Amino acid sequence: MNKSNLLQQDLLGLEISLGEIKHLTGIDPEDIFRPSTLRDSNKKWTFWLNEISIALALTPILLGVVYVFIILPTRGASLKWAILLIVLFPIVIVVGRLIWLKKHSPDLLVNLLDEIDKYHAVVKAIDIKYQLETVSNYSSSLDERKQVIAALQLTREDLVRALKSDRILRENKQLLPTNTELLTNNLAALQALQINASADEYGRLLNESWQISLTVQEEMRKLLNQR
Repeated sequence: MNKSNLLQQDLLGLEISLGEIKHLTGIDPEDIFRPSTLRDSNKKWTFWLNEISIALALTPILLGVVYVFIILPTRGASLKWAILLIVLFPIVIVVGRLIWLKKHSPDLLVNLLDEIDKYHAVVKAIDIKYQLETVSNYSSSLDERKQVIAALQLTREDLVRALKSDRILRENKQLLPTNTELLTNNLAALQALQINASADEYGRLLNESWQISLTVQEEMRKLLNQR
């Protein structure tokens, strides 16, 4: 097996797919309202287009029900009311969905999904760095790359553990976690990897992996302190 194949294969299995997140949490991540989505120009437009599409699809149904059972019996056939409802219903549906999504989006899960996005950004950065090195015929230390991959694997474990813990706590609201099992993490192992980390791009990516795990730990501790 040549070096190129080895470097490509060591990224396999690091991604946390939407399907895996749904399996671990019992919630479709697409149904979670995340304020960070509205700060991302690409995701923001996708989000609003999706919400507007849903509103436009529901408007004829709700409009028909309201017009037939409320407007006609009380106001009679009225073009003015029909136009008013056509304008108002999409707005009401979008606002209503936003309120519903926000109410049914657990804070911890929202924050964990944001950290998963950061985690995937680090994985993508490693892939891009390798592609650039391939084009320029420059090869950085394989040991440094292995260190970052190892750090990402540890970070992935922390993220998966946190997603599982979030589901346990959501589905067992009377549970009072007095032990420290839910706070188990790989921070010590990640810090050990940082000791010999270089100051180059791989060193920065390794530090980002550590920061993600640290944030996950803080979110878990915050949740337990609120219970």
